[in-house]
Amino acid sequence: MRRILVLTHTGRDEAVNAALEAGRYLRRAGLAPVMRADEAAQIRAGASGDQLDVEILGQDVQLSDIELGMVLGGDGTILRSAELVRAAGVPLLGVNLGHVGFLAESDRADLSATVDAIVERSYTVEERLTMDVQVWHNGRRTARTWALNEAAVEKADRERMVEVVVEVDARPISTFGCDGVVMATPTGSTAYAFSAGGPVVWPEVEALVMAPISAHALFARPLVVAPTSTMAVELITRTDARGVLWCDGRRMVDLPPGSRVEATRSEHPVRLARLTTTPFSERLVRKFQLPIMGWRGPVEPAAPLTTEIPVVGNVTPVEPPRNNEPFLPQPGERG
Repeated sequence: MRRILVLTHTGRDEAVNAALEAGRYLRRAGLAPVMRADEAAQIRAGASGDQLDVEILGQDVQLSDIELGMVLGGDGTILRSAELVRAAGVPLLGVNLGHVGFLAESDRADLSATVDAIVERSYTVEERLTMDVQVWHNGRRTARTWALNEAAVEKADRERMVEVVVEVDARPISTFGCDGVVMATPTGSTAYAFSAGGPVVWPEVEALVMAPISAHALFARPLVVAPTSTMAVELITRTDARGVLWCDGRRMVDLPPGSRVEATRSEHPVRLARLTTTPFSERLVRKFQLPIMGWRGPVEPAAPLTTEIPVVGNVTPVEPPRNNEPFLPQPGERG
């Protein structure tokens, strides 16, 4: 039996209805829908709960039995689902019920077609780079976590900036006061780092991004570094301003003055399922509704030139100098 894990935002009626509909589609196609115990319980407690016919993860089946995770919601729901399946390597296929939905592959209107693609296994799986994140204080590691999108060091108090030193590969780059610093993956380059003025990085590019947030400095530009690099942000003890670390907007760590946050590429990627081979550039335009009026497209190769260029006057070929002798014009010739 092929088992599909259905993950959704049970606090939204639209997501609950989509989960019930997806479960019916999967059952009709001969696949077994699976849900987390808490999400299934919340749906069953609702008015349409008697329609839910699923197996329960952790009771009836384990993550190792799951072929694919079908995520019904926005990017936040996909990030939450990634926490659950990353270690098991289960790929996620997102059906967007949110707004931008950069991580989602299809929309709510395509739910039936999405299930058909799952049934036919007409999807590919790509691996997205993630980061390992460590927090140090007074020479002791106080926290370790990870991020698919970004690790953001932010000020803890609204009225005060934090003083930081940013570092790449154990070398300091600059010191400045700011609202924070975002350390992001290519996947996260279109999220928080994008809002902070960072570059958009294609998912296929292996790189890491560091983008200051509202820095009070002349040189505080976004940086794109090698995937093997170690990025770090240190909170300077010159002030008693405290910070906070947010990973993917979900996992939070307090940062007292003197804290150090390090981010490196993780050995464990997140796997995303794709139904189409749509180029990232096209998805970028569609998600952000970018203006492309006036675009003409690539120029077609011109026909090879066949017209001979006429030779004007008598041209006498000149032999190149031999034995490294300098070339000197002969009498009557122009040099």
